[in-house]
Amino acid sequence: MNLMDELRAARPAHLGDRPVDPRTRDAELARAMARPRPARRRRVTVRPAWGLGLAGAAAAVTAVVVVVSGNGTVPTPRGPDGGRPVAVSPSTVPGTRVRLSARDVLLAAAKKADRRSEGDGAYWHTASVTRSVYSAARGGYRVMDLQRSELWTPAAAGGERWGRDQTLGARPATEEDRQAWERAGSPGEIDVVVPGKAGGPLKLKTSAGKARTSHGPLVDGDKVFWLGRNVTMKDLRGLPSDPGGLKRWLLRSYDGHDTESSSVPMGSDTWLFRVSVGLITDMPVTPRVRGAAFRMLAGLDTVKVIENVVDGEGRQGTAVAVEERVKGSGVLEHRLILDMATGQALGIQSVVVEPGGRRADFEPGTVVGSTTVLEAGWTDAKPS
Repeated sequence: MNLMDELRAARPAHLGDRPVDPRTRDAELARAMARPRPARRRRVTVRPAWGLGLAGAAAAVTAVVVVVSGNGTVPTPRGPDGGRPVAVSPSTVPGTRVRLSARDVLLAAAKKADRRSEGDGAYWHTASVTRSVYSAARGGYRVMDLQRSELWTPAAAGGERWGRDQTLGARPATEEDRQAWERAGSPGEIDVVVPGKAGGPLKLKTSAGKARTSHGPLVDGDKVFWLGRNVTMKDLRGLPSDPGGLKRWLLRSYDGHDTESSSVPMGSDTWLFRVSVGLITDMPVTPRVRGAAFRMLAGLDTVKVIENVVDGEGRQGTAVAVEERVKGSGVLEHRLILDMATGQALGIQSVVVEPGGRRADFEPGTVVGSTTVLEAGWTDAKPS
């Protein structure tokens, strides 16, 4: 019996087999959103997770967060045949939809999170690869742009945050797209359409770029992340470790609108999902706080479950997800992918549910954005 069968068998009979309510939204989380906001500006001004090269051009594209591990590495779950991870195109992985309760999945992940060791170090370090799918402006094909990003956040106030970014190059999203790209002359630079971007297409190169390292002071000298408001490392380490207390702490920053725009209304459940998924995946909180966040999400009615989801690195997991009708993009589904053997988050995907707007030509099930983690945890070493 596999783990998901064990979860079904352990589900109390009096809870029945209630379908998950498929309301609301894709959370469209970005690691950029998690960064602290400079006090003089209302919006996040740091670079998105896909790197400095696309920061000005792709602000409206779904950007997804990195995932964390307490011991510095993220495991590689086995494929469905028990062997190596399945090699699939990360742009067309719809997964298998089931009626398993999201509450069961999240509570199981919470128990695993509670048991994890924490570690320590001078910096919280993450390394990830973000994949974004775009339509070529000409030629009738799509390309996937890959960006590698690393971040070193100091544990002590007054330190500097270091970042390293590298463009890994754009490539045709599928074999069919590759054939169309070759018919177009196999261009080394491709103009692509970015949803929400004004001023013409964005140019992507198929070749990898050089890694770029940068560093700078923390906002106000001590702010390390954004969690409804700018927070310090001390704030993160002192978060409530019970779901009710954590929910109350977070909702103190809720004002009835989107995390990025005061003109876009957002319900409290959706806001909580968006903010707390960032906490789970991106921030150096204690294992007990991460478990409390899982338990808090388990109480939201808008979350559903998708089994057999494969991330951009070919790793298989189970996703919890919400949907959103996004202006200019139809309905998107935002997935938080979990390794149920460890309770760790593997990554995030944003998937087309109902095509619309600038994504009207994208088939349902197309993964338009994803981020998977390569490494995460505490370290004493900063970039050389």
